Amino acid sequence: MAGRFAARLVVAVSAADVGQRISLRRRLPTGEYSDVVGVLESWSDRTLAVRRRTGELVEVPEDAMVAAKVVPPQPPPRRRPRDAD
Repeated sequence: MAGRFAARLVVAVSAADVGQRISLRRRLPTGEYSDVVGVLESWSDRTLAVRRRTGELVEVPEDAMVAAKVVPPQPPPRRRPRDAD
């Protein structure tokens, strides 16, 4: 297939990454894909628990995960500059 690149999805997280911020792509039961970004809180019984910045806890079955990696911590919120008087 000249001129075409195959996307290679990689799972580069493990239970040792609990406490780290991760980006995870999962396959939904509908066959669609969904991304979850947050702190990996636990990985047990073949289920990952990821806490989003909104506080929502998302549980992802291991076999639904198609790609994942550790990502840098969320940057601090930007401060809006004050209007000059």
